[in-house]
Amino acid sequence: MIEIDNTIISLDIFEKQFVCDLSACNGSCCIEGDSGAPLNDDEIDFLEENFNKIKAFMTKKGIAEIEENGLWWIDEQGDKVTTLINNKECAFVVMEGKIAKCAIEIANKNKKIDYLKPISCHLYPIRLTEYKKFTAVNYHSWDICSSAVRYGKHLGTPVFKFLKIPLIRKFGEDWYKQLEIAYDYIQKDK
Repeated sequence: MIEIDNTIISLDIFEKQFVCDLSACNGSCCIEGDSGAPLNDDEIDFLEENFNKIKAFMTKKGIAEIEENGLWWIDEQGDKVTTLINNKECAFVVMEGKIAKCAIEIANKNKKIDYLKPISCHLYPIRLTEYKKFTAVNYHSWDICSSAVRYGKHLGTPVFKFLKIPLIRKFGEDWYKQLEIAYDYIQKDK
């Protein structure tokens, strides 16, 4: 593990390779699992304030689920997460052909909102765990992402390089530059 500012970073984000391959997985991470996308309080506030702008891009099922059960719930781990349809699919999922897309991201691309999507989605397969004094930055392995692991190995792309934009979005450019320096140092040491 390495430490940058108030983060503790798993070496897996340097050592594991990963590049999403939507043509292979069809966005399964948005429609599989037993919990929704983790949300922070600012994201919840934003979604509550902008739901009417986002729902123009949602499915009827997603809208109905949110109107009946709310935008978020607390899962078994105690995390605030997006609402699910049938305890499986994120309520914000929209299918474009066979590929699951995010209504929040579509609303952003259509310039209806100025927010891309939950940072937990943008950072996947990195998962963050907030502690009192630091944030743990870890790689999350999930079998439905095996095509992304294969594609990442084929391209030789470490997780942190694939996730450069969301990591900068979350932690800033200076933090990311320090991450690159740490990676270079680790590579020289091998």
